[in-house]
Amino acid sequence: MDSENKQFIHTDFSKAMSYGDYLKLDRILTSQQRLSTHHDEMLFIIIHQSSELWMKLILHELQAATSSIQNGDLSSAFKMLARVSKIQSQIIQSWDVLATLTPSEYIEFRDYLGQSSGFQSYQYRMIEFSLGQKSTMILDIYRHDEELFNQLQQMYGAPSLYDASIGALYRAGIPILESTLKRDVTQSYQRHDDVEEAWLTVYRDVKKYWDLYELAEKLVDIEDWFQQWRFRHMKTVERIIGFKQGTGGSSGVSYLKQALDRRFFPELWELRTKL
Repeated sequence: MDSENKQFIHTDFSKAMSYGDYLKLDRILTSQQRLSTHHDEMLFIIIHQSSELWMKLILHELQAATSSIQNGDLSSAFKMLARVSKIQSQIIQSWDVLATLTPSEYIEFRDYLGQSSGFQSYQYRMIEFSLGQKSTMILDIYRHDEELFNQLQQMYGAPSLYDASIGALYRAGIPILESTLKRDVTQSYQRHDDVEEAWLTVYRDVKKYWDLYELAEKLVDIEDWFQQWRFRHMKTVERIIGFKQGTGGSSGVSYLKQALDRRFFPELWELRTKL
């Protein structure tokens, strides 16, 4: 480094905030506490912790996008939803790293996990709730933590991203039944004929409904990436533990395969056959 540039480099942080201070690296980098002495448990912990950080950002963007759509600000929502898709691509790639863990290596520390499991990831469940997939059985997992349970209940009872999008169709003058607009949002979303007809109206006149068309494609992107995430999750689990029961009590690979058939935005997929 030449002397001309060196004079501008800050080196005294006794009274100033440093990079590590701002990011709270002392907390983040000391949170990888292995329960075993096995080398590869570090990989297992870091993959899951980093995924949770990405999911925190996904939730941040989804909640803001839902509010923007409800307020008629579709342009801001597009930016947020595009970011969600990029984040999803990062999480999907993390499975490739975890897949370097072999069955023989994982079995060395698997028992230390007890009954803890990714099945219990509350942020993952919040993402599902945000996208319209809801289950009271899932809520029961978190009753032991009152504060967390209340957070989940609040999101469970809130309109989803898709509910907000259907509202945008209605505000654009496209017919939506009142029963659809006032559906019980604590129930997982099920397809509606009127919603499919509404989206078909958009796709048949793209120039007139360009913003809604772009919104629809952003939703399809998110679901597409989500299904790819589910598939890579399922194949990675199968590669490492085969068809063993999950540590959290689920059926493992069999449960993950069932999830591949669940859709958040069914009309947006079905209309492609009818166009």
